[in-house]
Amino acid sequence: MSTSPSKIELIQPDDWHLHIRDGDVMKDVLADTARQFARAIIMPNLKPPVTTVDLAKAYRARIQLNLKAMGISSFTPLMTLYLTDNTSADEVRKAKSEGITAFKLYPAGATTNSDAGVSDIKHCYGALEAMQAVGMPLLVHGEVTTADIDIFDREAVFIDRVLIPLRKDFPELKIVFEHITTKQAAHYVRDAQDSVNHPNTIAATITPQHLLMNRNAIFAGGIRPHNYCLPVLKREEHRLALLEVATSGNPRFFLGTDSAPHAKGAKETSCGCAGCYSAFNALGLYAEAFESVGKLDRLEGFASFFGPDFYSLPRNSKKITLVKQSQAIPVELPLGDATIVPLRAGETIAWSLA
Repeated sequence: MSTSPSKIELIQPDDWHLHIRDGDVMKDVLADTARQFARAIIMPNLKPPVTTVDLAKAYRARIQLNLKAMGISSFTPLMTLYLTDNTSADEVRKAKSEGITAFKLYPAGATTNSDAGVSDIKHCYGALEAMQAVGMPLLVHGEVTTADIDIFDREAVFIDRVLIPLRKDFPELKIVFEHITTKQAAHYVRDAQDSVNHPNTIAATITPQHLLMNRNAIFAGGIRPHNYCLPVLKREEHRLALLEVATSGNPRFFLGTDSAPHAKGAKETSCGCAGCYSAFNALGLYAEAFESVGKLDRLEGFASFFGPDFYSLPRNSKKITLVKQSQAIPVELPLGDATIVPLRAGETIAWSLA
């Protein structure tokens, strides 16, 4: 990676956690990601969820049709399956043989379209044994969902109740603790002990909003629905802990935007949807976060190297350039027959894709 006060050249990054939805809205959000990233892990929480290999292959075909219609040939969607209480070991083995990248664990009710998620992780032990055996990663939305646990504590409790026992029972299962939001998660992943024979079994993705904002951003001058996401933004001490590990050069932490498009009307309503749309300017936001602590030289590892290394995929070879040139973020963008409000809408950020 080469840097100057006004320019960063780096190997093209990938997005290891992305929502692009389906149907007419897909092309409007897919183009933003493909402009910046070479590959992306595509989340399976559609309605109905993508629970089988056949559904994933059909979804991938729809993505590829949209890419072709836009004249985009340089972007690769990496498909995932939605883990359920009934996922079979046979489906896991079929997924591995058919090139599916990973399975996604949503605790039932944890976030958007997660009602069909896992009610008890022990129901999935047959599938998890097969995943461990074939080297299929498990991507985890790490929150408990019982009503007695405060929303700001759900991630920390998940570590104690689910993740620690899970890793004890499946020490060779590759796990990505996705969109971590707390000091507890950052330190757990940083300090976790690997299997002796399999040293590359735990990693975490971090979003731009959790690096740049704390929970005050949801309430600044009133309710700010476009800053509301799940897991929810936390206190400043947690943001600082995330920023520390993201910029540390530790290969267990890498880029995953969790960019989650919702129409403006679905956010600005009496029960607004959770999710921040960061895909429009994701790399500029990450550059801003790294620059805030003088660690722009660490951005390439976080964005371009550590993700493919964990997934045992080749690093990209194409280079991209970010320039320190002010970019005004639009107030709204098209989303099918509606509009979407991007993260930092109406504001100016310092870094732009050349």
